[in-house]
Amino acid sequence: MNSSTSQLSVFSVVSPLSAPACCSSRYGLSLLSCYGFFVAYALRVNLSVAMVDMLNNTDASGNTSKSVCPAHSSPARPIYNHTASVYDWDSETQGWILGSFFYGYILTQIPGGYLARKYGAKWLLGLGILGTVVFTLLTPVAADLGAGYLIAVRVLEGIGEGVTFPAMHAMWAFWAPPMERSRLLTIAYTGAQLGTVVALPLSAQICFYLDWTWVFYIFGIVGIVWFILWALLVSNTPSTHPRITEQERLYITSSLNKELTLSGDHIPWGSILTSMPLWAIVVAHFSYNWTFYTLLTLLPTYMSDVLGFSIKENGALSALPYIGCGLLAVLGGQLADYLRENCFYRTVVVRKAFSLVGMIGPAVFIVAAGYTGCNYILAVAFLSISSSLGGIVASGFNINHLDIAPSYAGILLGITNSFATIPGMVGPVIARALTKNNTIEEWQTVFYISAGINLFGAVFYTVFGQGVVQPWAGHKG
Repeated sequence: MNSSTSQLSVFSVVSPLSAPACCSSRYGLSLLSCYGFFVAYALRVNLSVAMVDMLNNTDASGNTSKSVCPAHSSPARPIYNHTASVYDWDSETQGWILGSFFYGYILTQIPGGYLARKYGAKWLLGLGILGTVVFTLLTPVAADLGAGYLIAVRVLEGIGEGVTFPAMHAMWAFWAPPMERSRLLTIAYTGAQLGTVVALPLSAQICFYLDWTWVFYIFGIVGIVWFILWALLVSNTPSTHPRITEQERLYITSSLNKELTLSGDHIPWGSILTSMPLWAIVVAHFSYNWTFYTLLTLLPTYMSDVLGFSIKENGALSALPYIGCGLLAVLGGQLADYLRENCFYRTVVVRKAFSLVGMIGPAVFIVAAGYTGCNYILAVAFLSISSSLGGIVASGFNINHLDIAPSYAGILLGITNSFATIPGMVGPVIARALTKNNTIEEWQTVFYISAGINLFGAVFYTVFGQGVVQPWAGHKG
């Protein structure tokens, strides 16, 4: 891999003002990155649905356990899909299993950003997801060995996947022209929502017609296919891409030339760690992820234990919130860049406005969902609106790292995502500890906590966020 410090070009010709998006290398990277995040999130969330089918949901007398609300009718399950093992894990153990992924995920955030900047992001991101794929394929074996082994495998999956966002941000520092950042990055990161949207209902169907073990085998194969394409088609920078047009290469590199620093291996850690605009992103990212991870890991449980949906219905309904999230993320990216490029809104105004809508909206509707009782139509609608509005932050604080320090975007993302991973580690454990009896009142408490944290993050980011390259991160050369 080439060092990122030798990948900036000096131009003696007039660079083009733009390059076509259709069939371009930068949009090809965005689409393949979308597929990569599809895989990453599918592997992350499939356990949430499989968990419903992995549990021995019968009481001592052999009766199936009851939900809070009346159960919904469901077709009889095929007999042949009852061959997989089931386990007697209590709610606390379930919480640790669902949260264990994030204990590994947090370990490779900052190292991922640093290594991607120093050596290039292509192989770091590719091998990180491949490692997650391998351990996903081992999940059924680990579960049979015991909860401790399953937790260990999920931690290892998290270690592999932890490099993905920092590496991707580091790669976009060389590939995304400033006025196309919102569009390119939202397309790439929408793969996370697509992976969730597809994995939740498909996992439920796989559990229903086959058994839960096939959830991990099928998505593991999908991940291997992605890795082959990534290895063959992607390059670290435009200057090393074998198939990019000269027009596009000049357009990308010249548009970034004034932002990227030629400071070698030097990283201004002191300035980074004392930067208030960075801490604004940290607080916003942490706050948003508390709500996001609470729903991501526990929504199938809520659908089953409270609203009474069967495994077949559960996955499809749990996916609904993320369809809207993905759509609003992509549309928001188009709107954000339009406002900056055509309406001349300052970047900081756009980032803060999108963050406010994408954090306050979800807080309001997640609280409202807790008061719908057994009205499952309203409950699903409010939860869907809550997650959908959250997609707007994809053009808010979520990509603000590239605005304030593009040369160190991977490292900054590693820092903010380290803090933002904590909700995934402790959120499911706290939520399951608060919902031991699975009453609606207990879940209301969980939703209130999420909403309060979200509101705090929105206010903090609005006060301290910035939208321009910081003095310590500017061009030096």
